[in-house]
Amino acid sequence: MSENNFLDELLAEAEVKDEKRTSAFFDLLVMEVAKLEGEISDNFSEMEKEIEIIKEWALKRNSVIQERANFLKLKLESYIREEGKKTIDLPHGTLKIRKMPDKVEITDLSLFLSKANSEMLNIIPEQVKPDLSKIKSFIKMTTKLPEGVTLIEGKEEFKLTLKNNSKEETEE
Repeated sequence: MSENNFLDELLAEAEVKDEKRTSAFFDLLVMEVAKLEGEISDNFSEMEKEIEIIKEWALKRNSVIQERANFLKLKLESYIREEGKKTIDLPHGTLKIRKMPDKVEITDLSLFLSKANSEMLNIIPEQVKPDLSKIKSFIKMTTKLPEGVTLIEGKEEFKLTLKNNSKEETEE
């Protein structure tokens, strides 16, 4: 029986050693996974830094290009104004001068509401709001400016429409 006992002890000892090796091995695997996930995180962090560098580069470069485009658009606007025309059609684009519509702005709502007539209001149950299009019509018909209202006259705007192989882009 002592042999049996001795063998059992050896087997038990061997099993403990295997468990220790197995635990140590799997702990090493856990450490390796943590290291790899750290590398992934570092890669994403590096990517974000590179993206920011590229964005800054593109912004600097495009701002110079945009300034040049704006300068050329000013030359085109100057040309159409010198010609005294509203539209000039060119092979690669169309130049236009258009007057934008007038706008009204309510600067003092309580003053406006105290003096406004029903034609200048939209009455919704439980709510009274100025109707800006009716106010503009009133101003055009009577040439009077209701109290509490400011008239912002529409300005002429220059528009350039580019012709790109049957697609048209409008730039302002």
